[in-house]
Amino acid sequence: MQRLKMQLRLSSKDSKMKLKNKTALITGASAGIGKECAIKLAKKGTHLVLLARRAHKLKELKEKLKKYGVVVNIYAVDVTDYKALEKVAKELNARDILPNILINNAGLSQGLETIDTADVSDWDRMIDTNLKGVLYVSRLIIPMMKEKKHAHIVNLGSIAGREVYAGGSVYNATKFGVHAINKAMNIDLFGTNVKVTNVAPGAVETEFSVVRFHGDKEKADGVYKGFTPLNAKDVTKSILFALKQPRHVNIQEIFLTPTAQRTTYLTYKE
Repeated sequence: MQRLKMQLRLSSKDSKMKLKNKTALITGASAGIGKECAIKLAKKGTHLVLLARRAHKLKELKEKLKKYGVVVNIYAVDVTDYKALEKVAKELNARDILPNILINNAGLSQGLETIDTADVSDWDRMIDTNLKGVLYVSRLIIPMMKEKKHAHIVNLGSIAGREVYAGGSVYNATKFGVHAINKAMNIDLFGTNVKVTNVAPGAVETEFSVVRFHGDKEKADGVYKGFTPLNAKDVTKSILFALKQPRHVNIQEIFLTPTAQRTTYLTYKE
């Protein structure tokens, strides 16, 4: 038992050293999985560049992370705004802040209507955020990452990028797209030190459903009644698992769901 405890302590210390003094850029960092990643990485000594639309949430998070003694840079920016992202990238380059880690977390779903009744503006927002956002940020940050001896991109996909469900046509399309982008990134970055991982969770209780239902909290809460969904900490553990692997190990995909959920349309509710 004593030997096991010592091994666990050494393993924990080793994983912390792998991330200490690295720099991670996280999109959608003001809440949910992005926020949890920022907290867990800060605890391990990783410096942070945090992007999100809500400036006040970023400021609150930066204040919370002070106790970990890491450098935290925050940018209130929308990942759909390429010109604004260019300014961020230029500033990072000028300050020699070159990320080792990129977590493309920003994403959303809007509405649950059928393809013949949906609001086209919801489609535009999902396509712009979930696809263009990943592409824009990656295009600007990957050249910096290639300068590093060790770098890693994590793209937040979804079970919805594997199989479709009623009312999810465009959200499904965007997450199928993220899955394709992840595979293409691995090919495009062949011969470099940049690893690429797609983390694809099932039902996760964050702000996701509140955003999907345009702020209807009661309707959003109903999505998770009768079963235990994943939470931001569960998904973050999977992300950190991939990030902590040795340099020669590239986990290309992690697929996780709640025990009660086996497909996009099969969730056992009590």
